[in-house]
Amino acid sequence: MNLFALLLGLAIERLVTHLFHLREFRWLDSVFDRACEKLAGRSELAIMLGVVLLALVLAAPVALVSIALGDALFYLPAFVFAVIVLLFSLGPRDLKEEVDEYCTAVDAGDAETTRRVAKELLEADAPDNAGERAKLVERAIFVQANNRIFGVAFWFIVLGPPGAWLFRVLDLLRRRVAYRHAESAGLDPAVRKVHALVAWIPARLLAGGYALAGSFEDAIADWRGYYQNCAPHMFDVNNDVLSCAGMGAAGRAAESVEVTPSAGARAAMSLVVRTLWLWCAVIAVLTLLNIVS
Repeated sequence: MNLFALLLGLAIERLVTHLFHLREFRWLDSVFDRACEKLAGRSELAIMLGVVLLALVLAAPVALVSIALGDALFYLPAFVFAVIVLLFSLGPRDLKEEVDEYCTAVDAGDAETTRRVAKELLEADAPDNAGERAKLVERAIFVQANNRIFGVAFWFIVLGPPGAWLFRVLDLLRRRVAYRHAESAGLDPAVRKVHALVAWIPARLLAGGYALAGSFEDAIADWRGYYQNCAPHMFDVNNDVLSCAGMGAAGRAAESVEVTPSAGARAAMSLVVRTLWLWCAVIAVLTLLNIVS
């Protein structure tokens, strides 16, 4: 059922763009802020445990509804509920729409919009240098695909609606801390570690998908080269793995490869879309094999 709910949710997401503003869940900001105030200054372990507890409490209502619906009416209510939860767990902003807005602004020479959208994708102030900004935006697209889409889809397949919503809550908290509480003692690194923990598996699967959907040899070479030139920490390198594999798969690993900023961003988004549907096909085949067996 989760597979069909996932495919339906991804398909109809493009039809409900007018609801995207509801996925930002601004009402959670006050909850996150109060939690951050209580956790600031505590040990890293205490903060991480507090973050996990907060996420579980917020995900509990979704889990209870899923359990209550069960197999009633041939699973139809549970199926509808799963699709709704998935739709509101993706995002919060639509990645393709944001990339299109960035590309349009770049082509039109709209510097203000370009910087604003680039900041949303980078989750940080974009550099003034156009070339440097373009390369960072390309890398950010590969990372955001996991934060906004694939991580949600992965945990939806594994744990159903509660898994998708749990991942979204942790990502919303990570963004809130980065924007509003980055200076609070110990908060940012602890929250990032918890988020990285749940993003670790989907990040590697998505990076592998980039390789399969793009230039396999370049993706693997760049991915392997990253590990040869760094001292990776298990939960701290998700973004680098995604960006390295993505840039390699897109044929953009070499610094000598130059394209226009909008063309590079569009190529990155195109690879993301191909990879997502590739994984949907893989999941569908595995599901059918499981049914047959």
